[in-house]
Amino acid sequence: MHKTDLSSYNNYPYHPGGNAVKRILWFYVNALFFKSSFIPSSGFKVFLLRLFGAKIGKNVTIKPCVNIKYPWFLSIGNETWIGENVWIDSLVMINIGAHVCLSQGVMLLTGSHNYKKITFDLLTKELFLEDGVWIGAGAIVTSGITAASHSVLTSGSVATKNMEPYSIYQGNPAVKIRERDIS
Repeated sequence: MHKTDLSSYNNYPYHPGGNAVKRILWFYVNALFFKSSFIPSSGFKVFLLRLFGAKIGKNVTIKPCVNIKYPWFLSIGNETWIGENVWIDSLVMINIGAHVCLSQGVMLLTGSHNYKKITFDLLTKELFLEDGVWIGAGAIVTSGITAASHSVLTSGSVATKNMEPYSIYQGNPAVKIRERDIS
């Protein structure tokens, strides 16, 4: 039986984009203005995200203590709300539609590892949260998932499969529990 050997870890062909200086600058900007609660203003945060290559719509709210891996792999639609302590692990593209709500403590994950290989290779897949999606507090959306229009992932749940439109998902792994009826 083989054992994992992290000394031979392999993340090829992954590349985080941007040059080393840009990544280092983002590290400090993220730490000072996003991961902290020093600057509560969403407008300044949106400005910084755009400066680093994110595509951000109008009237986006970004609460304090949000952690964003690489903004150049981030697209957010109009009127979207990102709650406190959200972790946006944008190793590759994360597409967030309009009128999306990411509640407190949500994790959007685009990466994992191949646990079947000794080298524990990095695996990445894009995420898509379509218009009107609500991800409840403390929920996790794993890599490669599409949360279709107006779907809901309830608090503390883990999405490991695509979510159908106008449907509510709950549990770990999350399963569809009913339709979402918006009146």
